[in-house]
Amino acid sequence: MDKHIRVPMDKETAKSLRSGDYVYLTGTVYTARDAAHKRMDETLREGGDLPFDVKGQVIYYMGPSPAREGRPIGSAGPTTASRMDKYTPQLLDLGLGAMIGKGKRSPEVIEGIVRNGAVYLAAVGGAGALLSKCITASEVIAYDDLGTEAVRRLEIKDFPVVVVIDSEGSNLYETAIEEYRQTGEEEK
Repeated sequence: MDKHIRVPMDKETAKSLRSGDYVYLTGTVYTARDAAHKRMDETLREGGDLPFDVKGQVIYYMGPSPAREGRPIGSAGPTTASRMDKYTPQLLDLGLGAMIGKGKRSPEVIEGIVRNGAVYLAAVGGAGALLSKCITASEVIAYDDLGTEAVRRLEIKDFPVVVVIDSEGSNLYETAIEEYRQTGEEEK
């Protein structure tokens, strides 16, 4: 089912999404990859504040390429999400509403998703140039010294994602494999 959602995302919206739903996001999301997550973790350990309030927010695991003339951002494809797994449960416990990336998540992240009523969304890897067309504005808000790994605030319009892990822990990567196996056995 296709859904159009405004972000940031409240708990009710996150809980309404089901694994396998096609979703188009419009609003504000933040980017953060490995180095930014490490720095945010260090900041929290030292008792500091994060560069943005994560409550209800969406973090897109993405490092953009330089913007072409007249565009707010260059290619903007997803990064492998598992690289952020050791930092993610803490952010979920602080209220993070959703993450966008590609690839599988650890059991600890899935537990955090369920515990906090969040969701994990996937963007299509290899489609960064197309995805960048859904980004209408980009601004570095923290850790400028990290270059492409700086934290950015993005304004997006109809950004396409698929719900991979919903707030109940249903995981599209697992259910799709099982459905495929059952289809193959039925054809024999």
